[in-house]
Formats: sequence, C-alpha cells, structure tokens
Amino acid sequence: MSAPIAQTTSIDKGAEDHLELKAEAPARNMPDSLKDLSDADLAQIEKRMVRKMDSIILPIIMILYVLNYIDRQNLAAAKLQGIMDDLNMTTQQFATAIAILYAGYIPFQIPSNYLISLFSRPGLYICVAVMIWGSISACTAAVQSYSALLGIRVLLGASEAVFFPGALYYLSAWYTKKELGKRYAALFIGQQMGNAFGGLIAAGVLKLDGVHGIRGWRWLFIIEGVATVGCGAIFATFMPEYPYNARILKPIEKDFAVWRLEQEAGASEAHDEGSNIKAYLSALADPKVYTMIICMIMSQAMGSVGNFFPTIIKSLGYNNIITLVLTAPPYIFVCFFFYGLSWYSDRNGKIYFPIVVCLSIGVVIYVIAVATLSVGARYFAIMFTPVANVVPQLFIYNTLSLHVARPYPKRAAGLALINAIGGTSNVWSAYVWYAPPHFYAGFGMVLACNVLFLFIITGYRFYVRRENAKLDAGGQQAIHAMRHGITQEQIDLGWRYVGY
Repeated sequence: MSAPIAQTTSIDKGAEDHLELKAEAPARNMPDSLKDLSDADLAQIEKRMVRKMDSIILPIIMILYVLNYIDRQNLAAAKLQGIMDDLNMTTQQFATAIAILYAGYIPFQIPSNYLISLFSRPGLYICVAVMIWGSISACTAAVQSYSALLGIRVLLGASEAVFFPGALYYLSAWYTKKELGKRYAALFIGQQMGNAFGGLIAAGVLKLDGVHGIRGWRWLFIIEGVATVGCGAIFATFMPEYPYNARILKPIEKDFAVWRLEQEAGASEAHDEGSNIKAYLSALADPKVYTMIICMIMSQAMGSVGNFFPTIIKSLGYNNIITLVLTAPPYIFVCFFFYGLSWYSDRNGKIYFPIVVCLSIGVVIYVIAVATLSVGARYFAIMFTPVANVVPQLFIYNTLSLHVARPYPKRAAGLALINAIGGTSNVWSAYVWYAPPHFYAGFGMVLACNVLFLFIITGYRFYVRRENAKLDAGGQQAIHAMRHGITQEQIDLGWRYVGY
C-alpha cells in the first residue's frame, strides 16, 4: 500500500508538493503562461495566490457560518427568555419547533448543491441565501402563535440549507486535498464560535427584555437577523467565485490555480463549468457515500445535545443569565482541541485516528452524564460533548472530499447527501431530551450512537485499505477497485484513499 498523503501544515509545504507534480509531469496540461517559469517562480505564485484565498475566502466563510449557527440555535436561548410562556408551548411542542427546522433544511440541501454546481457565481448564490435566511430569522420576532413559529422555522431551514454543503463544495473548488483539512478546520471553528457567541449574545440581549414593550426573545431574533442580512449584502459585493473566473486573482494565478487542481484530479476537473448529471448520479451508486451518510446520522444525532444545551445546563441549578454564559466555554474549548487534532491530522495524514480519539472520549463523558448528577462531573462531561459529537463530523466531510473521486458535481452531490440525509437524525433526536435533570433517554441515545459510529468507521477503514491494496496490485484488481469513479489518470497521478 502506498504511504498516505499528508495534508500540508503550511502554505510553503503545499507549494513544494505541487511543484513536485511539475517535475513528474511537466507537460501535463500546463498552460503556456507557466511552462517557462522556474520552480522558484511557481512557488512564489502559489504562495501569493493561497494567501489571497486565505485572507479573503476564509474570513467570509467563517463569519457567515457564525451567523448561520447563531440564527439556527437562538431558539434554544429563547426558551430561557419567555417564548414558551408567550406562545403557550409545551415541552413536546418546543421539541417539535426545534425538529421542524429540518423539514426545510434536509430536502433542500441536495437540489441546492446541484444548483450551485450550475452557476458561475457560487459566492453570490451563497450570499443571497444568507440575506434570505437573515430576513426570515428576524421575522421570527413577529410570531404570535405556536403554528406561526412552526411555519417560520420550516422557511428558515429551507433557506439555511444552502450554506453548509454549499460552503464545503465552494472550498473544495478552490483548495487542493492537501489544503482542505486546515480550511475545513477554519469552517469548524466558525461553527463553534457561532455556538459560543450565540449564548453570550443571548445573555446580553436578555437585559433588553421589556425595552419599547418588546420581550427579550423577540429582540434576540431582531438583532441577530438584521446583522445577518447586513453581512450577506456586504460580502455579496466582493466574495470571489471559481478560480478560473475570480477577480481577486491575476491571469497567471488563475492559470496556476486551475492547473494544480487538474494535476490532482485529472484534466477535466478544474475546467468543469457546469453540472454533469452522470457524475451527480454516480454519487448515489458509491458505497462510500452511504457509509459516510450512516456515520453522519450517528454524529448528527449526538449533536442534538447542542439544541438543548441551555436546558441541560439550567438543570444544574443556575439562573438564566449564568446558564447562557456557561454554554460558551465548551465551544471555545473545542476550538483549541480541534486545532491541535487537525494539526496532528494534517502533519501525519491521519483521519481515522482523530475520529477514534473523539469517539472514545464520547464513551467516557456520556457514561459520566448518565451515571451522576454531581454538578462538577456533569459540567466536566458537558465541556467535552462538542469534542465527541461535532469534531468527527468535520473529519467525515474531509473523508468524503478526499475519497469520493471528482469531478465537482459528484463531490457536490456527496457532500449534500451526507449532510441532508445525515441531518434526518435531528428530527427524531429532538424528542429524547426530557425528564431533567437525568435526561436518561437523551444521554443514553447519544452513547449508543457513539458506539455504533465507532464500529462503522472501523469497518470503513478495513474497506479502503483493501481497496488501496487492489490499486497497488494493478491489473484486474485495480480495475475492480476503480469501479466507483476512479480514473486511470488519477491512478497515474498516484491517487489513493488517504487518512485511513
């Protein structure tokens, strides 16, 4: 088996890796503008180009993801600010209000990622969706009944369905597989900052309760929704599109950006401007996609803890403001934890081991949560819940981006499928968080999902290692291993299932 290809931990290292491709196959689709340049010149072009990408693309995506999660999770904070009483909701109805968001979120992800692969301006497509969901979120402040809240939540889910799978697709259209790990890590940090700031912002907005005769939970939706619309409008004016038509890149940088993607995945990859229905449907026939879907179902079910974080922490005996403040530390802690784990993953080319570390931690903390009502032990377990239920998701997305062969439309379909179908667990998992302070059903469910996830991902490891052995063997064995979209051109470039 060939050695795993480690994702880079620095831009300079990434430049060296790409320049090795020039030495191995200097004439492979290299544009005329690059053929006469030295390796040092190409290294400078790549370093400058990736810095531009990182300084413009990543901050925008991270800020939008913060807003995405704040707008999605603010209902959990509103529960502590009077929405249950104002709308005469029961605990069961609140669970339905949480779950019904996914009635819009789940079915719209796949067609949205199909549409984004058709457009030459995916950045504008994403930003328009941001402004739409921000407007819908702000309108939540006007609801006067439980049924109106349900309607708003469905619309919010449908509009937010564009962002996360679209952002994963968007990043994978700019960065090579050696660079994606760090960029997905940045996306994850944005998600967790959204969770952390959501609680802190809610604690501050709670003090506006009654100002101008408006309840605090209504102010929460107004303020956060308006901020989202404003950011979406601003970013729509300068968010770059694909590398080949990006205004932020010089012509020679565009040529290099396209060429390096071609070197990694085949000549047709980086020039593919439209959707290929065959490639899109091929994702539905790939067993790797279905394995990732099952893993995501387990992980998203575990992530239902986040929808009830304020409720779980309040059961420890704190008041509303302290409860909201205490929701932030676990999310801030997991950013540092994930950064270290991602650094290890990138440096060593490992994906399976970090997943196992997180799931092993999950087994321990969920047992603690079920076994004791001690405030210290319970909050210690809560501190690690994002490590167990969110971090593995990012490694699953990264696995799909690396293991599901390009072109763009197939990868877009795969990312949308695992996020959409995986998200179905958010519907039923919303109904198990009852009977405080023990929450036996809730913590028992996440423990079971954690263990099942561990078994499935271990089976997947054996599968891809066997497929790599077939590719290394060549002949009929390699042909059999290529049946799910791997091309001869990719094999010639040394493509393998990495990280496992």
